[in-house]
Amino acid sequence: MPGFAGEKTLMRIFISEADRHAGEPLYKILLEMLLRQGFAGATVLKGVAGFGANSVVHTDQLLRLSVELPLVIEVVEDEEKIQQIIPQFDSLMEGGMITLEKARVIRYRS
Repeated sequence: MPGFAGEKTLMRIFISEADRHAGEPLYKILLEMLLRQGFAGATVLKGVAGFGANSVVHTDQLLRLSVELPLVIEVVEDEEKIQQIIPQFDSLMEGGMITLEKARVIRYRS
């Protein structure tokens, strides 16, 4: 993607691996949407522990195997493109959080 370097927006989507939409893992649905709409890339990160609005800690400790570990989907793209997809995400997400911040891309290669 030539000319991708420069000022972009970093979007982080915080969900749980237990989050589903129509029976499918939510992270897969969001990732497929980003791919179909031509985003430059996205990464799904799995946390080892975390808690959200309900203040329940989920962890990967052996004594308490959790299937609700935190996931973060990170996307770097033009602000306009991100603003266009957020309403689509809102219709799929029952919980979670989306954050935006400025990012400066200094290198992008396949």
